Amino acid sequence: MTSVGKCLGIGLVVVATAQVSASAATQPGHHPKASAPAHHKAASKPTVPAPSYLSGRIDDLGRAFDGRVGIAVRSIDEGWETGWKDRELYPQQSVSKLWVSITALDAVDRRRVRLSDRVTLTKSDLTLFHQPIADEVLKDGSYTTTLDDLLVRAITTSDNTANDKLMRSVGGASAVRAMIARKGLGAIRFANGERAMQSKIAGLSWSPSYAVNGNFFEARDSLPMKKRSVAFNRYIADPYDGAAPGAIVGALAALKRGELLSPASTAKLLDVMSHTHTGPNRLKGGLEPGWTLSHKTGTGQELGGVQAGYNDIGILTAPDGKSYSVAVMIKKTSTPLPVRMTLMNNVVQAVIEQHDRGGSVATRRR
Repeated sequence: MTSVGKCLGIGLVVVATAQVSASAATQPGHHPKASAPAHHKAASKPTVPAPSYLSGRIDDLGRAFDGRVGIAVRSIDEGWETGWKDRELYPQQSVSKLWVSITALDAVDRRRVRLSDRVTLTKSDLTLFHQPIADEVLKDGSYTTTLDDLLVRAITTSDNTANDKLMRSVGGASAVRAMIARKGLGAIRFANGERAMQSKIAGLSWSPSYAVNGNFFEARDSLPMKKRSVAFNRYIADPYDGAAPGAIVGALAALKRGELLSPASTAKLLDVMSHTHTGPNRLKGGLEPGWTLSHKTGTGQELGGVQAGYNDIGILTAPDGKSYSVAVMIKKTSTPLPVRMTLMNNVVQAVIEQHDRGGSVATRRR
């Protein structure tokens, strides 16, 4: 998901600091198989100790935050990792769009589909929350585009309908889960698409009518608060799309090293992620001149002022080319958005400070 206010027409009104998210897609094309990149067990935990300054700083930031937060940082070049409560499962929300895009590009590498393959979206493909592509679909009743366009929309604008269509186009949720398992990405779950998952979080069962005219919000608001609370808290306790920040930074490191996709697909995805429009003040807000970020945000639903899922994950690259994978995932909080963004800024600033210190390695602080 991605923003949490009420939608007007088919979309959600996104405020300046809000972000967006979703998941799903149609049938794979018919192309001969090709060999894929060698599988890499990204979930393996580094044995190199992390620098003591950064470990201590991450501990301090995690401890001081008013909410349930997980933080993980991995040096892609030196192999060390540090984190705060980084082995617990946190709601991914639209962070999970990354796994859909990797699944799609893996299918390209295996010559099962091409990014130029054309797909047609109809009203039956619409989802909920943030779905800018719905305007194109509703204009004439259908909209034909390419898998490449769906991937770019899903990552850069977190378009839920584009992502769900991309997912279905490359084999559905089962194909995404199979990719995660095959490539050894570890503690990363994938749910059955945005529509079903967001409805379940709200205490509803998906209905196609929810996709337009604010019907989802009307149905959600009409439920007894007790039912909504039970569903909402159940999700927080055991998120259907849960992932460990430690697993995510491992997967990002493997992606950057070219161990998940072909060189062309790796370059493609990292470039698309570098043009992400959502979350300009999350991790990205902590960058210094010369540093770059390829990232994906995720934002969950709110209930009673509490938000389930507020995330940003990505790859930081220094001016000298060294890179770090970073994940900040907030499971549950009612702190104001600027406070959450400041936490993310501070994590990035801590990584930059450690880099500027020369990356000296000392025993990780426990």
